[in-house]
Amino acid sequence: MGLTVNNVNTLSLLNILNQTSAKQSASLTKLSTGFKINKGSDDPAGLIAVQSLSAELTAVDAAINNGQRANSVLDVADASLGEIGSLLSEIETLAAQSTSSGGLSAAEISANQAQIDNAIDAINRIVQTTTFNGKRLLDGQQGIRATASSPTLVTDVKLYSRPTSNSSQSFAVSVESAGTVASATVADLGVSISAAEFTVTGTAGTATITVAASDAITDIRDKIIAAASETGVSASVSGTELHIQSREYGTNAFVGSTFISGDTDFAAGVQQTTGTDASVTVNGQQAFVDGLRVSFNSNGSSGEFSLTATGNTTSGSVGTLNIAGGGLTFQLGTASNTQATVGISSIFAHELGDTNTGFLSELKSGGANDLSTNANNAVLIAKSAINQVATQRGRIGGFQKFQVETSINSLNATKISLESARSLINDVDFAVETAELSRQNTLLQSSISLLGVAGQQTSQVLSLLR
Repeated sequence: MGLTVNNVNTLSLLNILNQTSAKQSASLTKLSTGFKINKGSDDPAGLIAVQSLSAELTAVDAAINNGQRANSVLDVADASLGEIGSLLSEIETLAAQSTSSGGLSAAEISANQAQIDNAIDAINRIVQTTTFNGKRLLDGQQGIRATASSPTLVTDVKLYSRPTSNSSQSFAVSVESAGTVASATVADLGVSISAAEFTVTGTAGTATITVAASDAITDIRDKIIAAASETGVSASVSGTELHIQSREYGTNAFVGSTFISGDTDFAAGVQQTTGTDASVTVNGQQAFVDGLRVSFNSNGSSGEFSLTATGNTTSGSVGTLNIAGGGLTFQLGTASNTQATVGISSIFAHELGDTNTGFLSELKSGGANDLSTNANNAVLIAKSAINQVATQRGRIGGFQKFQVETSINSLNATKISLESARSLINDVDFAVETAELSRQNTLLQSSISLLGVAGQQTSQVLSLLR
């Protein structure tokens, strides 16, 4: 090959040098940002995948924040309900102590009454002041709105959850068989009555009934009725037969009697007998029934209601339950169909209790069931209120555990998987990229050295011309 003077080698080396410099710059960019894809030309398909995964991660992060906020709301409600439950236990204790009027002075019972008044005021204050982000949680504002089409047959409707996608629902309610009280015949007394003693036992406790020889059968009945607050047992007369009945319905209600002495007509006594629960269907589905209290889960909604005495004896349809929205709705996932709604009923003192025994507000001084009027019934009302608050708290806890917390756990697992996938596509391998940068540095230095060699060739040609 002839010896010529041109810049082909130099241009070739400069081209290689520019390419090496560009690769070195790309490596430096990757190492400084930590990402393999810093512009679309780095990996077009990878960029699309990274953007898609990033959008999913944004949605997951938002859903996790929503779940954590829901947890916080329900924690506030749970804590307040726990405090109300403690106050109700104190009220029950004070009322139970006051039933022993023989062991307490009037001043002590009055002091107990003052404490009950303060506890009830505290419950109402907690209900009024339990808020989250400006929303009251326990005063009924966050309850699911539900009504019965036949309030004389179905009453005290409470909804604990409903499907968020359908705020308006209707449930057909039908009574298959009536609930019964526990009942038994204590004695057939005929025309003559002798002195006697026997006990009557029910769900509230046991009382001793003392019969005088001068008593009529109706007098004995009235003595049993007078002790009903201690026993939960009432009485009736049919001809010469004396009957006892529980005041409550269902298999948990029972009555019994034991002969002590005297008139042998009472000697047979009564073995414990129980009532039966009503059989009720909601939308054709068998419901859970405790006496006349019905619990149901149907079409994504769950709640409770009570049959009235009239509704209990009605065979067939007793109307419908109509839901008209309400409740606390939480977003528990990334999709629009992952919302869930929970209802928190009013916990005011005038809402705690029931129409059969009375309401907690009646335990205050001057009320129909204060300690000076009916301490025994006050105990039953306090127990009923404790059960209602515990039920509400349990429903909130169940929603929190099986809806909110499981959603957060699932979203956190999804976030880990998405982060791993995005990292695999986009995150730079520092070891590999550092080795590549060293390679490019070596090549760059080599190219610069070779440019010097190319320059020496031109000098050699000039030396021939001297």
